[in-house]
Parts: sequence; structure tokens; C-alpha cells
Amino acid sequence: MAPLLDSLPLLLLVAGIGLAIAEALIPGAHFIVLGVALVLAGFVGLLLGPAASPLVLAALVLGFGAASLYAYRELDLYGGKGVARTSDSDSLKGQTGRVTERVTTHDGQIKLHDGGFNPYYAARSIHGEIPEGTEVMVVDPGGGNVVKVEALEAIEDPIDRQLREGRAEADAETDPQADAQTGPEPERETDTEGA
Repeated sequence: MAPLLDSLPLLLLVAGIGLAIAEALIPGAHFIVLGVALVLAGFVGLLLGPAASPLVLAALVLGFGAASLYAYRELDLYGGKGVARTSDSDSLKGQTGRVTERVTTHDGQIKLHDGGFNPYYAARSIHGEIPEGTEVMVVDPGGGNVVKVEALEAIEDPIDRQLREGRAEADAETDPQADAQTGPEPERETDTEGA
């Protein structure tokens, strides 16, 4: 029994390294918290030598586990403090994406811009057909497996249309090639000559 107790810190160290490797293979599985706790407890146990009884090692695992959990949550290794995560299918409503396979009322696929780990969703159109490459918006998330989408240009309101036209006009004014295509602007008479 004594040889097993002497190798307990080494066993903790190896198990912790194994869990850290598992976290690298399966990110987000939270193996890193326990893995760090086991590695640190095993390392300290090796430094303590015979003073590292199972009770001391258990206390070290709990202490390092609490510290690593706190650090894991504070550092937010997977980004966004939970902001970018999809919490339920309703959070998909209003998200935009691009059609990757032609979307009809019966078939199709889209890729959401903020779709998370797997941004590809089966999609159906409300009416008609939406060609590949078209920007779309989720109008009905359904259960999250199959979303109903509409082309962005189809749901554009008059204000959006005016903004888009205004931006196009501003771009045409700043683009010298646009002037070359439309010809020179006619000279305007000004009232400065008579003043």
C-alpha cells in the first residue's frame, strides 16, 4: 500500500495532463479546470514528498480546483462572457447570414454570420426561391434545427432603401471613375459675379 501512496502525486500529475489534452481535443468541455487542479496538486505533492498524504493532496486538489475555476470564469477563455452564445432558438431570430445551398420552401442551407461553433443551418424560405450567395435574415427560428429565412432585400423597408441609395450617391461623388463614366458635371451659374 505504501508504494501506491508514494506514487499518488505522480498519478495526479499524469491524470491532470491527460485532462488538459482532452480539453485541447474537445474545447469547451471544462476538463481544463480539473486538469489544472490535478497537475498543480500533483506537482506540489511531488515537491512535498512523504508529507503529501492523501488528505493533503485532496485539500490541494480542492483548493487548486476552486482557484482554477475562478480563473477560468474570469479569463473567459472561450470569449464574450456568454454574450455570443446561442441560449435558445429564439436568439436566432433576426440573425443574418448567406445562402450556401439554394433555399426553397422545402430545402436549402445557410451559414449565419454569428452562428457559433457550427454556423450552418438547414433553411426554408417563406415563399419562393433564394439563390446561393444571397444575404438572408432569420425570420422564424423554428426549433433551431430548420430556420425560415427571407432575403434581406425582400424585407428592406423604405428607410433602408433611402439609406442605401444615399450611400450609393455619396460613393459616386467620391469615386473619380464614376465621374468619368457619367461625363463632366455641367457648370453652374453662380451669383458671385454680380456681387
